[in-house]
Amino acid sequence: MATVTLAAPPAPRRTSPAPRRSAGLLIYFVALVLIGLMLAPVAYIILGGFRSNSEITVDPSGLPTVWNWQNYADVLLSGVFWQQVGNSTITAVVTTAVVVSLGLMAAFALARYSFRGRGAVYALFAAGLMFPMTVAITPLYILVRNLGLMNSLAGVIIPQVAFALPITVIILVPFLAAIPNELQEAAAIDGCSRLGFFWRMVIPLAVPGVITVGILAFIGSWNSYMLPLFILNNENSFTLPLGTQAFASQYSVDTAKVLAFTSLSMIPALVFFSLFERRIVGGLTGAVKG
Repeated sequence: MATVTLAAPPAPRRTSPAPRRSAGLLIYFVALVLIGLMLAPVAYIILGGFRSNSEITVDPSGLPTVWNWQNYADVLLSGVFWQQVGNSTITAVVTTAVVVSLGLMAAFALARYSFRGRGAVYALFAAGLMFPMTVAITPLYILVRNLGLMNSLAGVIIPQVAFALPITVIILVPFLAAIPNELQEAAAIDGCSRLGFFWRMVIPLAVPGVITVGILAFIGSWNSYMLPLFILNNENSFTLPLGTQAFASQYSVDTAKVLAFTSLSMIPALVFFSLFERRIVGGLTGAVKG
């Protein structure tokens, strides 16, 4: 009887790590170039505030020969700057608090309960993402004027809340939908009402999503320019982005001081975003997984 010998399977080919290493270095190089292109204008504005007008005129792209701190000192000692910082802070904090509160309640209803028209309501919030403020600025202006909210921070806060709600609801719905139904049933057996379940269980479990939407709402309100431009005409009620534009127009000859004012205006948003960047990425990742 003939014996059949089976050939050994061929050994797997080992790919050389050199191509992978080269691709990794190329990716890092491209990333560093992009980061440099994005940070170069910011660095130019910050360093420009330490220069004099004559230095900027002679060599616009040079570094400060003598570090002039007076430009930043003049801005920090002016009451106008701090008043605008206060207006921006009030607007951003109130907008964030209202957006997070309303968005969390709306997302809870859409994620945890079945009712007629739930899909239409969710689609309405999703459609809000495709509706930019530039399209609605004229009706918004007329509405705010008819409500008597011109030259007031409330006239800026209310539209900002409306335009921040869609992204807030879209991010929070997956978080709340991922909470197991067994947890809600166990809470109901223990005598916990729906409102008690919302306060005691839903909010603590949705903290990553709440932080994410809160940061997005705060930064969006802080950097808002178009809406305050149409609503606020009194300098005492200017927010920081609008005040920066007004300061640049008023002191257009003093380029160094304008750069110093602009630097101080954008530092809070940059610091805030840098501190909570991981929270934003983690919250968005959780929303995608949910």
